[in-house]
Amino acid sequence: MGKIKLVFFDMEGTIFRKTVKTTRGNSAPSAWYLLTKELGKKAFEEAEKNRDRWTSGEIKGYVEWIDVTIELFKKHGLKRDFFEKVMNSIEYHPGVRETFSELRKRGYLTAIISGGFKSQADRAQKDLKIDHTLSACEIFWNNDGTIDHWNSLPSDYEGKVKIMKLLMDEHGLKSEHCAFVGDGKNDVFLAKKVGTSIALNAPEELQRVSTHSINQPEGKEDFRDILKYLK
Repeated sequence: MGKIKLVFFDMEGTIFRKTVKTTRGNSAPSAWYLLTKELGKKAFEEAEKNRDRWTSGEIKGYVEWIDVTIELFKKHGLKRDFFEKVMNSIEYHPGVRETFSELRKRGYLTAIISGGFKSQADRAQKDLKIDHTLSACEIFWNNDGTIDHWNSLPSDYEGKVKIMKLLMDEHGLKSEHCAFVGDGKNDVFLAKKVGTSIALNAPEELQRVSTHSINQPEGKEDFRDILKYLK
């Protein structure tokens, strides 16, 4: 296996803490769900129904799901100040800053590929000095703080793989020179495409296809544990 030169990361639930439990009791490490939860019970329940519509095939793909969800935000009165407050409330996992500092010292390139919001990815890129970030949704706001328009990209599930390949090709790297760190079932596709993959406090589906798994007790997570596998 070649020396690692580029490390890809999922964002929500991986770099940032998991944020919310669904009404079904499942962990949903997603700012999308956190926003709908903060908008109230009706918004949150409607969001869960939309997720079911997507998994059943009624909603055809990730971009359509984003569009439906932004319309839900508009319906329930999401404002820019509230959006930014919620985004800024999501904390990094312990050890994240130290880990990215060490990766820079080792000379590694870093990239986030996320199905989340551009504003959150921008925050991580600035704070952690990440080389590349690509996320699924950027919201544009009216002067009164209401939603004006948005840009949506298919950067989840198989869509993440296309972005990964684009960056690998741009840097002239083969899969054995790349690593991936993620925490969700939707990261399976990425884990299969690199030489080193780390499932961080992840479900069995991701652990099965990853070269390494890290399982930490809730409340005792330490992101620095990934460093021993990134050599």
